Parts: sequence; C-alpha cells; structure tokens
Amino acid sequence: MHLIVLPAEAAGSPAGTPPGKMASTLLPTLLPPVSRAAAFLLRTPPKPFRYHHSLFRSLLASASSPSTSPTPRALVTMACAAIPTRRDLLMLGIETSCDDTAAAVVRGDGEILSQAIASQSDLLVKWGGVAPKMAEEAHALAIDQVVQKALDDANVSESDLSAVAVTIGPGLSLCLRVGVHKARKIAKVFGLPIVGVHHMEAHALVSRLVNKDLDYPFLALLISGGHNLLVLAQNLGEYVQLGTTIDDAIGEAYDKSARWLGLDIQKGGGPALEELALEGSDATTQRLQFLLCWSEDSSSIGY
Repeated sequence: MHLIVLPAEAAGSPAGTPPGKMASTLLPTLLPPVSRAAAFLLRTPPKPFRYHHSLFRSLLASASSPSTSPTPRALVTMACAAIPTRRDLLMLGIETSCDDTAAAVVRGDGEILSQAIASQSDLLVKWGGVAPKMAEEAHALAIDQVVQKALDDANVSESDLSAVAVTIGPGLSLCLRVGVHKARKIAKVFGLPIVGVHHMEAHALVSRLVNKDLDYPFLALLISGGHNLLVLAQNLGEYVQLGTTIDDAIGEAYDKSARWLGLDIQKGGGPALEELALEGSDATTQRLQFLLCWSEDSSSIGY
C-alpha cells in the first residue's frame, strides 16, 4: 500500500492560492462532476422559479470558459436557487454507482424518513466481483421497486417531493445511467429539479448529516471501494486532496484478499476478513514487520 502526498507546491499551486483554485488543482477527481451536475439540475423547476434552456446552455458555456468560469460552489448555489427553503425541503435520493441499488427520502433538516436497498451479493459471488453489465441489468430490474419502497416507507408520493438527487459519478457508467434515467423520468413527470451528486463528495459530507455539530473545515478519510482519499473539506464545493494511493485502494485490497482466500464475500471483503481475524488469538498470531520505505515516486511512501 502506498500513500502519495501532494503539497500545493508539488501540484503547481503557489503559496497563497485561493482555496477554490487550489481545490480544482489538487482534486480534479472531485470537481468535474460538480460542474457536470448543472446538466442535470433544474430541468423543470417548480414555480415561481423558471430557467429557460437557452439560459441554462449559456451557464454551461460560461462554466467551460477559463476566463469567466464560476467556482463549483457558485454553480451549486445558482442551481439550488430553484429548490425550496431548507425547512420545507423533501428530497428523494437515488444511488446506483456500483453494485447496490439504493434510494432514500430525506428532509432538509437531515431527518431520514426512509431508505431502501437491493443488494447484488449473489452476483458478487457468482462473478467473483462486480461485473458491470450484469450489475447494470440488476439495477434496471430493481430500481423501480427500490424507489417505490423508499417513497412508501416515508409515506410520501412523488408529488410531495421538492427535488430528486442522483449519483452522477464517479462510478460504473453502465450502473450510473440507470439511476440517472430513473431520476430524469420522475423529474419530467412531476416537474421536479434534479440535483447531480458527486459520489465522493457525498461520502465526505454524510458525516455532517449524522453529526449536526460538525462544521467546516474538517478532514475526511474516504476509503470506500476503489477510492482512497484524505481530503480537507473547507466548504461546500471546496476540497483539498492531501493524499491518495498510487496503486490499489484499501477496499479493493480487502476484496481481492478475501476472494483469493476463498472467503464468503456476500457481505464484502472487509467484513469477511474481519470475521476470519476474530478466529485468531494472540498466542498464535505472527506479527509481520513492515519496513516503511520510499517508492520510486519521491512524493510517496509505501511499505
């Protein structure tokens, strides 16, 4: 496992670079989908807010211009102008970035009214991991039922919603498009705005959902699946990547190790290895010595 450390100078950002500028330099994997979210936002916003398609195209054009490009936070702020106030907000969230089909209904104050998940654990065992095409087909079969269950459990209907949020990346493109298609369908029928959500940004910010006292700035360690990031969250849309791996992420290493050991990976490689480790004892444990060393990349360390 290697950790690559990226100081501002190494990334070409001089001292005193504004946070938003530094974030776009150090965290390219986070920011592009934030701007791409504009493509999914405000398709048919509720009254009294109306955005004409020509205005929306000009917004996207200005976002791609290096001279007049608004910050990602500004894009989010402009787009969210069509969404009701936080007190009255009722969101449907849809997630299909990898192998679980999930939906939830959440109030603006953070109250989770419902959540529904359809697992693909059987497919993981059958194919020895995530097979993108098979995962897409499983999402397509489950998405309607999962969304409906989330709505039913929350005792709301689509007409009660303020907006629809959907994961737009990073993730498996075949899987992502199932969720986006469902979100667009609901938004079109019920005249709702769509909020495109960045997968890793959601992981970083979910801590503020469960910890109401957490405020910016804060450090976030993202070790979900194929990602391994240490991020400084300075504000909404403003992130500085402090480190990442230059090879496999921890989640991938767990999954591969569990698969090679022939463990039951239905619940995931991490839990499978944890259960196996609990069978050991201090008397029989052999502690391995790992020497910290520099890799060929002078800005990274590994062992």
